[in-house]
Amino acid sequence: MDCQPLLSIRVKAAGVLHIMTQNNTMKQIAVIGSGTMGNGIAHVFAQNGYQVALIDIQQYALDKALSVISKNLDRQINKELITKNDKNQTLDRISTHTDISVGVANADLVVEAATENLDLKISIFQQLDECTPPSCILASNTSSISITKIASATSRPTQVIGMHFMNPVPVMKLVEVIRGYVTSDQVTEQVMELTKKLHKVPVEVKDYPGFISNRILIPMINEAIISLHEGVAGVEEIDTVMKLGMAHPMGPLQLADFIGLDVCLAILKVLQDGFGQSKYTPCPLLVNMVTAGHLGVKSGQGFYSWKHQSKELVVAENFLK
Repeated sequence: MDCQPLLSIRVKAAGVLHIMTQNNTMKQIAVIGSGTMGNGIAHVFAQNGYQVALIDIQQYALDKALSVISKNLDRQINKELITKNDKNQTLDRISTHTDISVGVANADLVVEAATENLDLKISIFQQLDECTPPSCILASNTSSISITKIASATSRPTQVIGMHFMNPVPVMKLVEVIRGYVTSDQVTEQVMELTKKLHKVPVEVKDYPGFISNRILIPMINEAIISLHEGVAGVEEIDTVMKLGMAHPMGPLQLADFIGLDVCLAILKVLQDGFGQSKYTPCPLLVNMVTAGHLGVKSGQGFYSWKHQSKELVVAENFLK
């Protein structure tokens, strides 16, 4: 198989992790996709001393990712969490590549952070299987797609695992470590230990649709959308109840906007297909919003308007009483 990037697909972020299997020390990281999750994953690995290869099919996307990482490091400096020297060293550890074969050539661990699409991920993992060293561990940052299914596209299913980071990656401590049906004990232990070295908290879960985080979270978000759709309460009222009554730092509708309504819909479809239960049926309002391109923060409008400069939440015009 040709190890050049798939030019016909959109990739979020890329980077490479090199693991020295002889002494169980990981040193080089590759991350596939330079979007929100990919650049966050690259940021965290580089800040913790790892050499990172960040891979994407477009150089402008990589340049944008480096700019985002730089700004996020500046925020950490302003909060006195790191120094300017720490920032410079972090950026120096990140190299960018548009050629996947070059980016992953010496990788011991690759973390795929591409769009939540099964066909896309299968294509990427088939490439990685051909282009990476035989000892390389292949990880996916998928939020819902079966690790076992992804692993089946490779010749090394025992070395395929899920590393589901939370957004924003530099801030959130949790990493869901998803063990596929045949993922080996050794690979699972390596990834669990690696996650701890990133100052994250790994939680091992089994490979079922939505894993744990999204199996619980996304149906809750869908129920909030259903409640809005049925006129039980407004956007602000629903979010206020969950923030003040349930001690959630962010209401479910605001959170949906941050996640991306298209991502929420995609995960619901994975849950619906995987379990075959009506409780996972997406609310028609969610489907309509995604169809109309109202995806939340990324599009500038969802349940709230994100086009203004104010930090105050502004309910989208469609939902004003």
